[in-house]
Amino acid sequence: MPALFRHVVALLACLTLTSLVQAELKPTPAKNIEAAAVVKHYAELVYAVYSDAESSARQLQMQIDDFLAAPSQAGLIAAQQAWKTARIPYQQSEVFRFGNPVIDDWEYQLNSWPLDEGLIDYVADDYFAALGNIGGDLNVIANPSINLGGEILDASIINSDLLRSLHELGGSAANVATGYHAIEFLLWGQDLHGHKLGAGERPHTDYSLGSQCSNGNCDRRAAYLHTAASILVEDLSYMVKQWAPNQAKNYRKELLSLNSQIVLARMFNGMGSLSLGELGGERIKVSLEANSTEDEHDCFSDNTHWSHYYNGLGIENVYLGRYKRLDGQLLTGPALSDLVRQANPEVDAKTRKTLSATMASLKVLSDTAEASERPVKFDMLIAEGNDQGEAILSAILNALVTQTRAIEAAASAINIDPTATGL
Repeated sequence: MPALFRHVVALLACLTLTSLVQAELKPTPAKNIEAAAVVKHYAELVYAVYSDAESSARQLQMQIDDFLAAPSQAGLIAAQQAWKTARIPYQQSEVFRFGNPVIDDWEYQLNSWPLDEGLIDYVADDYFAALGNIGGDLNVIANPSINLGGEILDASIINSDLLRSLHELGGSAANVATGYHAIEFLLWGQDLHGHKLGAGERPHTDYSLGSQCSNGNCDRRAAYLHTAASILVEDLSYMVKQWAPNQAKNYRKELLSLNSQIVLARMFNGMGSLSLGELGGERIKVSLEANSTEDEHDCFSDNTHWSHYYNGLGIENVYLGRYKRLDGQLLTGPALSDLVRQANPEVDAKTRKTLSATMASLKVLSDTAEASERPVKFDMLIAEGNDQGEAILSAILNALVTQTRAIEAAASAINIDPTATGL
């Protein structure tokens, strides 16, 4: 066994043991927590997460507009950092999917991936779009008039209507024209480093006007980035309104009118689906088995480790009924953990242990990527023959499998069928 591999395994074992010991510290016993109280707090938690997602998107929009007003390297870096900050609450929100139709019918506008970036802007000469995708190399920024198989699309004015019409053009999910990853591509550009260290290296002069403009069409590129940021804020504002309290008619009002057992099922469904199917399957296992940087979630920015970490944290948040807001405020209240502990303390303890173990394994991933010396990013870890990556990512996958089984047991302990979502 290579020395580096042994080191990773030992580190994982140490962190997992520490996590399990901490989980043994039992919380204050819950007293007569009702399902309705857990449901109400869940709605409050969702509202807080999306409110943070909206406010951080507005900060991103402001940084982008400041950068576009006077393009500079410092301004580009500030906008990139604002994008990374905006991902923190949004990734924690993904656990609310897979059961809340208002979210399931909407989230594709914000977080679709992977994308054929040739739809949006210039790409490297060796770029290949998804097979059969009519929009994979349209380069909207460079072409004010687009021929779609004989139909001419007027793209002379880049605005919200145009970008929304291009999103999933021709029914292809690879045609991502709006959302976080379209903005990510416009801020970083393609990551041409493959499995080596390095993210996208788009120059700030791609947004400069006149003779300073690099790669052409800087005015249209700026219009696209500005519009995409505006759409992101608009979409998140819509979701905040859907979860706002004291509204005569919105999704939160509808949810709170349902039988509490149905809402609890939706909560468990979201946790289990994100845990194993989405995070474990689509976002980690597929990338690892295919050794494919194209399947990396935040591929342009090399921010994937944090994307996965905050997905995991979102799952833990729902079970524990807590959320640490961007301003540092800790939101807590009646939780699924309380209900399970009342019914079966041993099952609750095991569930909390598995959640802690998953977060410990995800922390190894983020620590490895953020190391001050020799950082190893997700796209490096998934390279063929990378023993370190195999160890770290397999540990996460194993933790997610165990966690998902524990979530199912927790649901069963309070007689909840996670598939009985009423949809």
